[in-house]
Amino acid sequence: MNPAIINITSAENVGGYGLRLQFDDASEQIVDFGPFLRDAQHPDTRAFLDQEKFFAYRLEDGNLTWGDYDLCFPVTDLHTNALWSPSRRAAA
Repeated sequence: MNPAIINITSAENVGGYGLRLQFDDASEQIVDFGPFLRDAQHPDTRAFLDQEKFFAYRLEDGNLTWGDYDLCFPVTDLHTNALWSPSRRAAA
């Protein structure tokens, strides 16, 4: 049996680097991208600490993405609010 495909149906800014994401299974998560962005080592990822750039996200085919897929995350990770960052890795 294949797992169901989950899609993001809407995204709303909730302050800082937080987004309220709604999914097509009627669930929602408030995901704080701030720790991930602050822990990022790559300058192309850290560039999204510029909130103007961060809030230029879009929904495309059920995915949350920035630019030409310059930044994107697996929908499953967003659905479970499980972004992985170096600080979380050290705490694990």
